[in-house]
Amino acid sequence: MRENRTGWLFLSPSLIILFIVGMLPFFYIMYVGFFNWNVFSVNPGLHYAGLDNYRRLVFDKDFLKSLELTIKFAAYAILFQLVIGYLLANMLAIEFPGKSIFRIIHTIPLMIAPLAVGATWRLLTIPGLGPVPFYLDRWLGFDYRLSANADQAFWTTVIMDVWHWTPFVTLTMLAGLVSLPQEPMEQALVDGANRLQVFWYVKLPLLRPVILSTVFIRLMDALRTVDEVWMLTGGGPGAATRYTGLHIWRIVFPKTDYGYGAATSLLTLYFTIVLSWLLYTAIGQQRRGGVN
Repeated sequence: MRENRTGWLFLSPSLIILFIVGMLPFFYIMYVGFFNWNVFSVNPGLHYAGLDNYRRLVFDKDFLKSLELTIKFAAYAILFQLVIGYLLANMLAIEFPGKSIFRIIHTIPLMIAPLAVGATWRLLTIPGLGPVPFYLDRWLGFDYRLSANADQAFWTTVIMDVWHWTPFVTLTMLAGLVSLPQEPMEQALVDGANRLQVFWYVKLPLLRPVILSTVFIRLMDALRTVDEVWMLTGGGPGAATRYTGLHIWRIVFPKTDYGYGAATSLLTLYFTIVLSWLLYTAIGQQRRGGVN
């Protein structure tokens, strides 16, 4: 009993900080979501609206479009990160000259703040100034205009996210590859399986918990991407890269519609929790299957 009391005593500062920083804002946003509130309107106070904000949100084409773009962005970015990260992890699992230097250079993007990443890519892609438009036009004859082409803007944000977060995926994949037992793969080769069959039927199922855990973490990050995309495109051109985080920012700050912004934030949080719960359930089932 005394040990339990001591443990809770040591945990109490962290729990108090978590409640103040995490739970109180959540309850406040939940409360504001039931009101119409615009501090710059004629009547700047809170006006009870019930579920009107949520009813309006379900039929908001701009929000639904931003949600669709966010899912599309997250799917492409995570898929490319998994493929590239797996290939790089396999390369780092073997010895080769300059491996230590490559590993250091490869992990540098993880140390850069998202705002700095967005600003750097903005400088790289500005027409008439950045090297990316210059060399694409000079070598390939490709007219690259980030601020005028919606597809180019979208794929540039995907490539930027892949550049920023692939090192994280590489590290998680490398940890998974190093911890894999070699006996099942060696036995499959002895039984006559080729390398593709060993990968598909032996290595990939063994790596599935690592892959799901990596997707779980990266999905939560990708769905709340704001900083780097805002610095790179500002959500444009038009609304081509106005992902959910940027859409909420436009509602809360330029439009100062706090009640509707709170409702949008809560629905986005709910959507993220549902997707994360599905992945978490898949991870749990995979682990139980491995134990059985």
